[in-house]
Amino acid sequence: MIIKTKSLLVNSLFLLLLLCSSKIVAQKTAIKIGIVGLSHSHVHQILGRENIGDIQIIGIVEPNRDLAERYSKMYNYSMDIVYNTIEEMISVKKPDAVTAFNSIYGHLKVVEICAPLGIHVMVEKPLAVSLKHAKKMEKLAKKYNIHLLTNYETTWYPTNHKAYEVLKSGKVGELRKVIVRDGHKGPKRIGVNSEFLEWLIDPIQNGGGAIMDFGCYGANLVTWLHDGKKPISVTAITQQQQPENNPEVDDDATIILTYNNSTAIIQASWNWPIGRKDMEIYGVNGVIYQDNDKDFRIRISEGYSGYEEESFKLDYRKPPFNDPFSLLAAVINKDVVLKPFNLSSLENNMIVMEILEAARKSAKTHRAVKIKR
Repeated sequence: MIIKTKSLLVNSLFLLLLLCSSKIVAQKTAIKIGIVGLSHSHVHQILGRENIGDIQIIGIVEPNRDLAERYSKMYNYSMDIVYNTIEEMISVKKPDAVTAFNSIYGHLKVVEICAPLGIHVMVEKPLAVSLKHAKKMEKLAKKYNIHLLTNYETTWYPTNHKAYEVLKSGKVGELRKVIVRDGHKGPKRIGVNSEFLEWLIDPIQNGGGAIMDFGCYGANLVTWLHDGKKPISVTAITQQQQPENNPEVDDDATIILTYNNSTAIIQASWNWPIGRKDMEIYGVNGVIYQDNDKDFRIRISEGYSGYEEESFKLDYRKPPFNDPFSLLAAVINKDVVLKPFNLSSLENNMIVMEILEAARKSAKTHRAVKIKR
C-alpha cells in the first residue's frame, strides 16, 4: 500500500513537472508579433484568430485612430498597444516579427526599418509594388538575415497542395498548360472598407489594379508548379470595365506565360460575377481541377473526349501549414525550413514580381516581354 502511494505521488509529480515544462516551452516559442497597418481587410484574419499560443500580438501601428478604435471594439484589444509609427512600436514593444497590413507601397518602408534590427517580416500579397522595391527588400532581407515571407490566401488551400502532389506524381503526365482564375466583382462592389479602397484603386499605392491584386496569385502558383523556373516571355492585356469604380487602374487582366514545353494563363479580374480562386492543370494524359479550397477533381483521358473522373472533398491542412501566422512562428523557431520556391518564400515572390513587372510593361506596349533567365 505504501509502495502504491509513493508510486502515485511520483507519477503526480512527474505529470506536474511535465505540464509546467510544456507551459515554459509554449512561452518560449510564442512569437511576439507587431501589426503594421490596419487598412488591409485581411488584417481580420490575425485580429480574429483563435489564441493557440504560437504568436502574441504585442503592438499595432495605425495612425488612423478612428480605424484603430473601431477594430479595438470589434476585437477587444487595448488602445494602449496602438502606436503612430513603426519606430515607436518597435522601441517600446521589441517584436520578433511584424506582419504588414498597410498599402503595398508601404511594404518597402516596413522592411527598411525592421531588417537592420533583425525583425522578421510577413507582408500580404504581393511582395511589393514594383520589382525595384522588391529588389531593395530582397537585398535588405539577405544582408540582415531575416525571414521575408509573403502571405496568399491560396497558400493554405489543401486543394492546391493536392494538385502539386498529383502533378509531381506523374498521374496526369507531363505539364502542358495551367489556367488560374482569381478575383471577384470589384473592391467597391463587394464593399471593402473605405481605408482599404482608398489605396487599392491607387496606381501608386497598389501598383495597378486587378493585374497586381489578383495577377499575383496566379504568378505565385505557376512559379511553384514549375519548381521556380522563370517563363520565357510574358504577354498581358488589361481592360477597364468599371471606369466609374476604378478610374485610375485596370480592373481586368489576362496574362500569358510561355515556358519551354508549357503555357500558363492567368485570368485576374475585378469583374467576375462570382468570386473565385480556382485552377486547372493540364498534363499529357489528364487534367487536375482545383475548384476551390476543398473541392478537387482528376480526369484521366479515355479516347477522344472520354475520361475517368475522381472527386475529392479535402480537409484543411494540419498546423502549422494551415495558417500564415503559425507558419511564420514555426519558421522563426526553426521548426520548419521552407523548401526552395515555396509559395511563401522570397525566391518565389521575386519571380512573381518579375512576372508582374513584365505584365504591366506588356499591357502598356502591346508586346510580349522577354524574361532574363
